[in-house]
Amino acid sequence: MKKAPFLAVARHRLAIDGEGVTTLAAFHGCSLRCKYCLNNSCLRSDGVWRELTTGELLEMVRIDNLYFLATGGGVTFGGGEPCLRSRFIEEFASMADSRWRITMETCLNVEQHHVERIAPIAHQWLIDIKDTNPDIYKSYTGHDNSPTLSNLQWLLQQEGMAEKIIVRLPLIPEYNTPDDVCNSRKILEEMGVKHFDEFKYLIR
Repeated sequence: MKKAPFLAVARHRLAIDGEGVTTLAAFHGCSLRCKYCLNNSCLRSDGVWRELTTGELLEMVRIDNLYFLATGGGVTFGGGEPCLRSRFIEEFASMADSRWRITMETCLNVEQHHVERIAPIAHQWLIDIKDTNPDIYKSYTGHDNSPTLSNLQWLLQQEGMAEKIIVRLPLIPEYNTPDDVCNSRKILEEMGVKHFDEFKYLIR
């Protein structure tokens, strides 16, 4: 069985990480270095809560099977960056109840083969684009956004995928402006994105 490090496994999440009642399985490790990272323990060597096999994770989440089936929920993979653990997710999905909803919370800043492996499995994608402007993106994340946009374009080319995607567009204080967010949305709509979640980061 595949094994992976986790930040946490959080049960009974409602209307936060996808539809219905969900369990969030948050992986350790990320491809970005965002300035206002919500889960910066995913970048620290001591940030691992526990290593789990696919079977162990399945045993942890199947206790909520009735909740999943009654509400159309399931398991949401986040982190960190869950797409880096594509083989783990693939194996988990092959063992899980096929009626569970698999949701991905991702920045898509990974090699495309990870996205291709998960695409047939995921029922919903919550994609954190940050900003389409490459300078803003790099200033905030420390990385180039071309893999993110390339992977998004590939997903949108798959039949029926546009309805499964919600793109998150944050207004990030000190990094982008409302005009930047508006410009990003226009570019993404032209790519074929239909559903958006716009919000503002609250910086303490």
